[in-house]
Amino acid sequence: MKQIVVNQSVKVPEGVSVTSKSRRVIVRGPRGVLRRAFRHMAIDINVVDPVLSRLKNGIPIQDEKCVRSFPINCVTTPGPNSKVEVRNFLGEKYIRSVRMSKGVTVSNSTKQKDELIIEGNSIEAVSRSAALIQQSTTVKNKDIRKFLDGLYVSEKTTVVADAE
Repeated sequence: MKQIVVNQSVKVPEGVSVTSKSRRVIVRGPRGVLRRAFRHMAIDINVVDPVLSRLKNGIPIQDEKCVRSFPINCVTTPGPNSKVEVRNFLGEKYIRSVRMSKGVTVSNSTKQKDELIIEGNSIEAVSRSAALIQQSTTVKNKDIRKFLDGLYVSEKTTVVADAE
């Protein structure tokens, strides 16, 4: 099933400027500059101070999944070339190593056990790194309703909290 028209608006925080021309968006802020081209998508992008709005036709409806995972041993390497090593996945001795994208750092959470925190300026790079970690622990040839072992994205947030 597809939605016919989707209109989404994003409020631009103070201190951040957004420019759009020919489906290319440039965002400048205190943490740096991000550029992204949407030339491959049939969308209209409008920047009306301080709101960025997108309009797209024919988007498929996707449901979000929420799954729980069993504990797995994850070792993180800090620094600019950070990586994650996944050990004891389904009891295997094979070590899965995933290197993070440029500008992305990963660390173990101090508040909750068995939680990884992936941070970076580019949402594309952070999402790609999270997807690579999740795909490295995909269960093959087993019923995924029984074998819930794996790494999953549980929460997506921004670095700066909204003041609303």
